[in-house]
Amino acid sequence: MGDLEIRAAVPGDVPAIVAMLADDPLGAQRESPDDLSPYLAALERLSADPNQRLVVAVREGRVVGTLQLTIVPGLSRRGSTRSIIEGVRVHADERGSGLGTRFIEWAIEESRRENCQLVQLTSDNARTDAHRFYERLGFVASHVGFKLQL
Repeated sequence: MGDLEIRAAVPGDVPAIVAMLADDPLGAQRESPDDLSPYLAALERLSADPNQRLVVAVREGRVVGTLQLTIVPGLSRRGSTRSIIEGVRVHADERGSGLGTRFIEWAIEESRRENCQLVQLTSDNARTDAHRFYERLGFVASHVGFKLQL
């Protein structure tokens, strides 16, 4: 895979992150790369929260991937802590390179370090390739997710 660094996102990474979020049919409808101010404000909130990890994958000084990992303490499952993986994106030039696998493996290991007993994620129904990818990594489509747009 060459030299790859996974590190916390910083404000200078936001344009590359937003470009990746917008680089598919679903993201193109909901992201606005022309105005980065809401994304920068969100990064500030995320960075201040110890249960949030917004990370980027960097190769040769270039941001080539991003994901968010959220640690969620809870009472269910005998008071277990879980993690949620969100916003996984890999730059188009890197798809198929193994970066996605390495990224998810990083998130699972980080979850273990945080003593999580469960890692969960959601994926849009339209992302059938992503569903196969997650299943290959051992995730099971065990639940039906619901969302309410506010």
